[in-house]
Amino acid sequence: MDLTHGHAAPGAAPERGARAKVDLPRLRRLLGVPELEWLVERVRGRLVAGQPLTGAVSLATPTPGQRSAVERLLARAPGGGRSLTVRLEAVDAVLRRSGISPDGLAAAVTALIGPVTPLAQAKAEEEAAWDRAYTPLDSLVRERPELAAWAARVRADGLARRLGRTPHSVHTLLTAVSAALRELPADPAVSLSAFAARVLGSAHALDDGTPEATLTLSGIRALTGFADGSGAEWRRDAWASGGLLRDELSSTVLSLNLRGTPALDWLADEGEPTVLTLRQLIRRPPSVAAPVVWICENPTVLAAAADALGPACPPLICLQGQPSAAALALLRHLHGNGSAFRYHGDFDWGGLRIAGALLRRVPWRPWRYTATDYRRALAVSDPEFPPRPLTGVPTRTPWDPDLAEALAEAGIRVEEERELDLLLSDLRGPSLHA
Repeated sequence: MDLTHGHAAPGAAPERGARAKVDLPRLRRLLGVPELEWLVERVRGRLVAGQPLTGAVSLATPTPGQRSAVERLLARAPGGGRSLTVRLEAVDAVLRRSGISPDGLAAAVTALIGPVTPLAQAKAEEEAAWDRAYTPLDSLVRERPELAAWAARVRADGLARRLGRTPHSVHTLLTAVSAALRELPADPAVSLSAFAARVLGSAHALDDGTPEATLTLSGIRALTGFADGSGAEWRRDAWASGGLLRDELSSTVLSLNLRGTPALDWLADEGEPTVLTLRQLIRRPPSVAAPVVWICENPTVLAAAADALGPACPPLICLQGQPSAAALALLRHLHGNGSAFRYHGDFDWGGLRIAGALLRRVPWRPWRYTATDYRRALAVSDPEFPPRPLTGVPTRTPWDPDLAEALAEAGIRVEEERELDLLLSDLRGPSLHA
């Protein structure tokens, strides 16, 4: 047995290259007995806390067996009194002198219970592990700089940490999310489950409720600017903004007098509105793109145009609220084939927000949808049916910054339906009014 040891302070950890062997059988008989578990645990606690193994430790109500074990350890009676007190320097000296643990008490306890990591070291190692967990985002941002702000939020808000719980799980999660976002937005659009199977190895990897779905959808919104929301319909359209289709049939858009398929041509000849599904628009989009396509927010406008103008109405599309996946697919297709858009919506914060969301996806010019038009609408409103007060959260109007200021100043909303006669007049013979 190697008894080589230096003159280290009691309880000091030996240098790695000078560590001597511990006589484990003797150590277990002397210090590793059940009656001294309390003593070993006190030493372990000090090692974890990074405290020196000096001074006394006490046991308030020792058993006779615990007193006898201390007496065997120190080769003397531990003293009287109700409690049991042991000086750690004395234990360290016994272990070194006997050759059981030439490197002292710290080495002995490590031999009995395994390596003990000091709390400060454990904390530093944990922080380093969490830093490594987020490295997939670093490589993603190098390839997709437009996701830098999103990646910074993921690091800061703790969502990935809550979803993954451990550094290893978070690293795995972010690796999968980064792989998905590298290929988005998908063009042409693809099935969400097929995309997940191809990129992530499971058709269900992006199902609702999975951590991968939560973070990937967040990244898609950062890429596409899709507005905040909630609910199944919102999630479907948010996925679709990135070219991933959850449901090709339930996402629809309302239109009048579009042409370019046999069905659309027949309906346009009749002047009848039609509901187009996302499935139809992906598989057979219109082959004809009119020079100008008009867009409204509310179905009442489109229905009135069909009633009043029939086949003579120029191509008109109705959003029915926030742009659906089908509406965006149709508008992007038409824009890509040369159509220009004119847009009108409600003069309220919700309407302006819808208009802004659309403008981030396709370009359009206002159709009687400026500050001047809003003030005119207020001036000519019927006093018997006054407009309602404006409610909701203000938003910007980048197509006409004065419009948001005008709404905030007046505090009155004007629904699109109140402008119906004026809008129909434009559709009968489109003016150059901006």
